[in-house]
Amino acid sequence: MNKNDFSAHHSRRRFLKGFSIVVGTSALGVPLLSLSSCQSSNSENSENTEAQGQANSQGEKLGIALVGLGGYSKGQLAPALQETKSCYLAGIVTGTPSKIEEWKSEYDIPDKNVYNYENFDEIANNPDIDIIYIVLPNGMHAEYTIRAANAGKHVICEKPMATSVEDCQRMIDACRKNNVTLSIGYRLHFEPHNIRVMELGQQQVYGKVTSIKAADSFRIGNKDVWRLDKELAGGGPLMDVGIYCVQGACYTMGKAPVAVTATFGEVTKPDFFDEVEESINWTMEFDDGTLAECTTSYNDNAGMLRGEAENGWWELDPAYSYSGIDGETSEGDMNFPHVNQQALQMDGIAESILQNKVSIVPGEMGMRDVRILMAIYEAARTGKRVAV
Repeated sequence: MNKNDFSAHHSRRRFLKGFSIVVGTSALGVPLLSLSSCQSSNSENSENTEAQGQANSQGEKLGIALVGLGGYSKGQLAPALQETKSCYLAGIVTGTPSKIEEWKSEYDIPDKNVYNYENFDEIANNPDIDIIYIVLPNGMHAEYTIRAANAGKHVICEKPMATSVEDCQRMIDACRKNNVTLSIGYRLHFEPHNIRVMELGQQQVYGKVTSIKAADSFRIGNKDVWRLDKELAGGGPLMDVGIYCVQGACYTMGKAPVAVTATFGEVTKPDFFDEVEESINWTMEFDDGTLAECTTSYNDNAGMLRGEAENGWWELDPAYSYSGIDGETSEGDMNFPHVNQQALQMDGIAESILQNKVSIVPGEMGMRDVRILMAIYEAARTGKRVAV
């Protein structure tokens, strides 16, 4: 889930109280190559998915329902869905009734496509909704992904995929069982500067990668937010924005690390960080000896990704922002256009469904990353090198 999804003034305790919750593979590191999807290999299921894709591709866009109408949905996803070519905003799911009329009016959403968290499962009967996009606090991703899959809908889940590897596996299993796809909201896989980093590293344009540096941080100014609640967030900045550093190192190398080491930073605001870390520094070790030195904090400002190779270097700064990404190499500036990352991401995922192709940001990639995050936390707690 992204930085602005819920207002900083929204009480995490009121959010928990007001939310109606119904209780109910290998290291995939090469985004330039095909990756496993959540689609079942069962031949009958494959035929059904292909037929569905062919039917939906007859000139119709896929309908997306946003689950959670916080800052990221309002400020990024909904506006992006006005620019998409293969999908559109078809429905909303919210626990805040006061938001409904504004969204209905602004985006022409009919009453029958508006849901809350009690009647969410009825979305299974709505043919307007093809994809459900989970934009909720991290600790709720698993429940609503599984419920969406059980409703027979394709799923996009915001990062991080979940707060445990076990939950990630349950999400993947639910999507396979219901013959729907699961993608993670990794927008930077559709952004040209970051795609160029993938090419530079994986194709060894400047020779073998020798080192990587990555940092992503921002300052939290209000302590009463869900990001500081361990149950909802699963952790601190590592889960929230440090995952971009993990992603950046993996897609630079085209593979996952084999081990990590880590240390927690000093807690300078104990009244803020009594449940989650304020900052953390870690090193990702790859099988060829390349090291990625990374840092993330809720009390700093940073957003860079740099790669050093035998015959050159590259750097993005800012590397992970919604707009204004800038990059250069040892040969000069990267001259790539600024794009609507979210529109490209959602179109790319929708097109993979319509064309019955594998998502380039599948659930298995999300689970890989959560496994790395859990290893980083273990390394920081124990002071030991932890294999991934």
